[in-house]
Amino acid sequence: MEDEYRSMLAPRFTGIPTFMRTPYTRDASQLDIALIGVPYDGATENRPGARHGPREIRNASSMMRSIHHVTKINPYSLCRVGDVGDVPMESMFDVEATHRDITAFYQKITDAGALPLSAGGDHSISLPILRAIATDGPVGLIQIDAHLDTFDEEMGSKFSHGTPFRRAVEEGLLDPKRVVQIGIRGAVNDEAAWDYSAQSGMRVIFIEEFVDLGVEGVATEVHRIVGKDPIYLSFDIDGLDPAYAPGTGTPEIGGMTSLEAQMLMRRFRGLNLIGADVVEVSPPFDTAGQTALVGATLMYEILCMMVEGLNSRKK
Repeated sequence: MEDEYRSMLAPRFTGIPTFMRTPYTRDASQLDIALIGVPYDGATENRPGARHGPREIRNASSMMRSIHHVTKINPYSLCRVGDVGDVPMESMFDVEATHRDITAFYQKITDAGALPLSAGGDHSISLPILRAIATDGPVGLIQIDAHLDTFDEEMGSKFSHGTPFRRAVEEGLLDPKRVVQIGIRGAVNDEAAWDYSAQSGMRVIFIEEFVDLGVEGVATEVHRIVGKDPIYLSFDIDGLDPAYAPGTGTPEIGGMTSLEAQMLMRRFRGLNLIGADVVEVSPPFDTAGQTALVGATLMYEILCMMVEGLNSRKK
């Protein structure tokens, strides 16, 4: 193990917490994968608290080790991985101004040549991240979520955590024909909440179809739709059943298990991931840090997948 990762061998309760106990640096040019916190929940319409998600995910990520027990991948021996801190925000009471701050920060990361893996924050943060990384044309999207997040607006705002992927299509950041939304469920007050995804060509896999297809079937469908071109992965923690992830703002019962989520991530190996996020972890509603641990573990799963893909493309 490289010297800068030796902190992983120290007792987990020691040292300054960073994502996965990786080195802290502000110089993304020294990294292949940049781990980033986006502590913002100013665009949520229900229970707040996701602004505290990055800090608690960092704490919980001290439980992560190096070598994946299934794939045997050690991401830190294959690529340079580091924590570049949190996005600085100057106008947190202004959603659009905060989104501009997020985009500006991520532009520096991508200009430095690093791929971003982020912890939110509410789901609105995916839009400004996509603005920074989808600069060569629209990309595909894998979204694990209880909700489609393709509303036109919520409570008069077009930039809430329920609207990011509609805006991303309108802005030419996403190719809707290469978008797969997995785990969707829950009643709505207006069927229009589902219309945009279907009408724009997104593939929506409601939780009932997820159960019918199984993890393997869903993964096969995802590979078929997104292909080998660049994609972004966005994991809303409410995609899981609240029995496994209670600490979130808009919980919906009847979701996937944490094991199903891990197995699904492992079957996404080989995809061309150019970035990812784990969002909507809300520590004030968490139980014994359970949801933060789930979020940290999913980030590790995604990290292993991103590193493996990046390393294979370098060869």
